Amino acid sequence: MSDSTPTSAPTPAPASTPTAEKAPATDAAVRAELTRLRDSIDNIDAAVVHMLAERFKCTQQVGVLKAEHQLPPADPAREARQIARLRELAESAKLDPAFAEKLLNFIIAEVIRHHETIADGTR
Repeated sequence: MSDSTPTSAPTPAPASTPTAEKAPATDAAVRAELTRLRDSIDNIDAAVVHMLAERFKCTQQVGVLKAEHQLPPADPAREARQIARLRELAESAKLDPAFAEKLLNFIIAEVIRHHETIADGTR
């Protein structure tokens, strides 16, 4: 009596391909490139933080000067000029101008908050 259950043929082993053979080397190369790029990103992030710290040192001095002379913490005309200027810089640097504007608006809001705090302390 023969078995009527169909049998499937064994699946052949995948053929060796050049890509499969180079995977470990490629993986190591990709990891090395990721590490190199991430190290650069880390250095840039550090530079950005230091530049922001310098910027805020200057804006703190502006806040003191404004408070001493009873000037308002915000300067909408200057802020509008700065936003327009930064958008132009972003465009020339191939950075999204809308992103640059959002970033500057965030920074300006923080600066105004600092200026208000300084003004409150001198009243």
